[in-house]
Amino acid sequence: MTRDAAVSIDKILHRNRSILLELTGKTKKPIKINRLQLDKKKFNFKYHTHTQVNSKGKTYHYIYDFWWMSFSDDEILIARR
Repeated sequence: MTRDAAVSIDKILHRNRSILLELTGKTKKPIKINRLQLDKKKFNFKYHTHTQVNSKGKTYHYIYDFWWMSFSDDEILIARR
């Protein structure tokens, strides 16, 4: 990976984090939002820092100190660690 590509990915990750922070505020409680809200803000679902699969097989996508997961086709569950 080139330095320019790494910088681009880092910008996407920071933008995604900013979007999650804007939607959740300072709360650490999980919130459900409509996927369209993230789409309208140009959230990039392809980029995250890491993933984790829970005992029920649900995948948590992490972006630094936030995580999100698809709750249904239309809803996303978001929380902050």
